[in-house]
Amino acid sequence: MWYNPLIAWLLRSPLHGLISNNIMLVTVTGHKSGRSISTPTNYFRDGNTLWVLSWRARTWWRNLRGGANARTLLAGIWLEGQGQVIEEENAVVRALQDYYRKVPKLAKYFNISLDEAGYPILTDCEQASQKMVVVQIDL
Repeated sequence: MWYNPLIAWLLRSPLHGLISNNIMLVTVTGHKSGRSISTPTNYFRDGNTLWVLSWRARTWWRNLRGGANARTLLAGIWLEGQGQVIEEENAVVRALQDYYRKVPKLAKYFNISLDEAGYPILTDCEQASQKMVVVQIDL
């Protein structure tokens, strides 16, 4: 995406505070190329675990299949973590339900409706699971 280099620059700059409360930079090593790949992503932090949603069509997360090291630039600080990908559809549905229970305000951006109690609608999560993966990074 054309704006990723701009966002990455901002996250590395002293101005990172403008966006670093919910956007971080994830750096992984490419399996085939061996090069570092840095990608700005949205995230939700739950203790020492970072949760990231990504579209299946994107490729950066594939380097974390089976577990792999990931560096994150989180609020101006580089942190090392172990990443893994949740991509099996039923597991993604469960992860999405849990994610949107914790961060319901983001559900609307992914066409996930909430019921009266504020829980994500199962059928919406099932549809989204076909297009999305969930990345878990343990710091």
